[in-house]
Parts: sequence; structure tokens; C-alpha cells
Amino acid sequence: MIVRRTAAVLAAIAVIGGAPAPAALAASPSPSPALPSELYGSTDPTYDGVWRQSFALLAQHTAGVRPAAKAVDWLTGQQCANGAFAPYRADPKAACDAKTPVDTNSTAAAVQALAALGGHDAQTGKAVSWLKSVQNEDGGWGFTAGGASDTNSTSAVIGALSAAGGASAPQEAKSAKGHSPYDALVKLSIPCDRKDGGAFAYQPDKKGELAANADATAAGVVAALGKGFVAGPGKEAGSAACAGGDKLTPADAAHNGAVHLAGALKKTPYLETALPGAKPQPDYGNTADAVVALAATGSPSAAQRPLEWLEKNAADWAAKSGPAAYAQLIFAAHATDTDPHNFGGVDLVEKLNATGPAPQTAEKTKKTDETHKKSDSGFGVWWYVGVFVVAGIGIGFLLSGRSRKQQP
Repeated sequence: MIVRRTAAVLAAIAVIGGAPAPAALAASPSPSPALPSELYGSTDPTYDGVWRQSFALLAQHTAGVRPAAKAVDWLTGQQCANGAFAPYRADPKAACDAKTPVDTNSTAAAVQALAALGGHDAQTGKAVSWLKSVQNEDGGWGFTAGGASDTNSTSAVIGALSAAGGASAPQEAKSAKGHSPYDALVKLSIPCDRKDGGAFAYQPDKKGELAANADATAAGVVAALGKGFVAGPGKEAGSAACAGGDKLTPADAAHNGAVHLAGALKKTPYLETALPGAKPQPDYGNTADAVVALAATGSPSAAQRPLEWLEKNAADWAAKSGPAAYAQLIFAAHATDTDPHNFGGVDLVEKLNATGPAPQTAEKTKKTDETHKKSDSGFGVWWYVGVFVVAGIGIGFLLSGRSRKQQP
């Protein structure tokens, strides 16, 4: 989403619906011959190469597609000897040094993708070790080593820890002062009795105050549940009220964040983003992330309206934005049991595959008339009656814009 902060997030500015990209990050009209053939997307990968590749591969896997070995090898080849990943290394044969701009977000995204694909324990193990080595005393992570903890980075790492080590891994990842990632995350949740109570802030401001951030809230909700970028439908939510109290649990924080998102989506079926000097406009990536967050917390009715809006309106945005955008929509489809091959009439998987090397195989299903019926929860329930393997010799995948979004 996918679409988040600092360097990797700068590239996501182009992912926000209709937002003009900075000149240095503007999309080129056609694939550059200088770009690796194994890489998904045709824009400058300087700030989001590993991010969008990871998103693409993870989305393909989620949709039952086996990525091209060549694309996976490109991703593993981007890893530094210490286990970290930088947004993009033009010459992966050159050893990383102190000037190599490694970051937690690229590393966490790569871990989630490689862990899902399987067979990369050595790479994910080294990456997790590096992430733990740069954990802040409060239990969280900033975008770069030593940076102040933020919700988005901490959430991405929680997803990586869970993907590589299981559900208990994030809680067991204690800082030198004994704080877990969840401790840092809960502190970034705005108390219920304050403005925008329940939302997550990206970071405290200079005065220590917390301001609601939609991108951070969607990320924080899913991470507080111990999930990564990919999350399935959760159990039915309980109370629709924000949960107060002095001792907020991660589950409470996730619930509160979902309540805030549901409230924000009552006025319009999409979340908005306003760049400096511009009017607010629909934010497709944040909206897709919100759908995942709401579905994961067991709020299908709240997720239904933004999901339907995405099905009707997100195709052009994804086509202009590239593999990360298609990945975010596939994650939203997965979270709501929606067919990614028929997302508002668009085959998201086919579109994603077309942005890079051809995958090895793709599983597709045919639906009976019953698949068109809606479940009581409001989401389509698909009864698959046949699985067909479509061979496609070649290369594979993806990464994102959750490159994700920007800093507040």
C-alpha cells in the first residue's frame, strides 16, 4: 500500500489519486532500458524499488500466482551483507557501506514477501536480526536506524516479525529496556477522550501531541492485530464505541483505530489526502488500506462501502500508479473475500502481472452462478468449482506504494 513515508514514501506521492509527482519521481512514459528486466514497474526505482517489488511478489503469492524466479532473485540480490535492504541498489554486486541508505521499511517489506514465498529462511533471518539490532528503546522503529519510532515503520516491522517468526514473534521482540513493538504502537494511539480519539498518529509532534493520520491508522490497526500487509477477514467486531482506559491493549488500539476509520468513511466512501496548496482529493491507497484494516477487525459492513467505491473508481489510478497500487487493491480484495480477478470488472492479477516479468504459473478459478450471490456480511462468497493452471514461462513481480504513503 499500500503508500507510506520518507524516502520510500516519497515515491508513493505519485500513487495518490491524481497527485502530481515531484519531477525527480515523475513516471516515465515507457519502460526505461536501464531498468532491470526483473523489476516490476517502469518508473525510477531509486526510492521504492525494493518496496514495490516486495509488494508485487506478495500480492502475486496472495492471488495464487507463482512469481518468476528471476524476479525473486532480484529481490534477494538487493540485500546487504548485514541483512538490511536499501530502497534500490543499482549495482547489487557492490558491497554496502555506511553510505548505503538502508531502511526499516524496505527491509520489512522484503521479509514479508520472501517469508510468504518460502525457501528464504537465510535471507529473512538476517533481515530480522538487523531489524532487531536497530529497535528503539521504546520498542518501535523509525524509517532509518536511530530515527524516532513511527506507526508506519513499527507496523511494517511487526508484520515482518510475524511473517518470519510466527504470531508470538512481535511480542517477544523486546528492546534493551524491555519494551515490545506493541508498547510503542499503543503509545501512538490517540486516547478516546481527545480529538480524533482512536486514530493513530504517525509520530508525536515537537510538543509531544498526537495528530490523527489516516495512513498510520490503517497500518496501526492491522499491526496491532499482529498482521502484515496481507490480512484476512477477522472475527466479528464487538462494540462500535472507542475503548478507553489507562491500560490499552493492542487489541483495544486496533479496535479503536477501526472505529475511527469507520467514522471517517461515513461522510464519503473514501479517505482524502491534501498536498500542500492543493484541495483534498480521494486517496485510493489509504482507502484500500482502510478496507483491509476494517475487514481484519471484523467490520465488514464498514468496509463494504469503500470497497465498492474502489471497485468502481480505482482502476485508472492503479493503471497510472503501477504494481504497488495493484498490490494494495489485491490485498483489499483478499481481506474481504472478493475475487481479485473480477474487481469491478477488472482482473487485478492480470494487470499486475503485466507490469513486470511473466510469472511462472497463475491459478485461476471459474465460478458458478452461486458465486455472484452476496453473503450476509455484504461480501461476495466465492465457491470455486475448478482450478486451472495457466503456464507463463518467465519472470516475476512486485512492490508497492503501502510504496506506501507519505509522512504527515
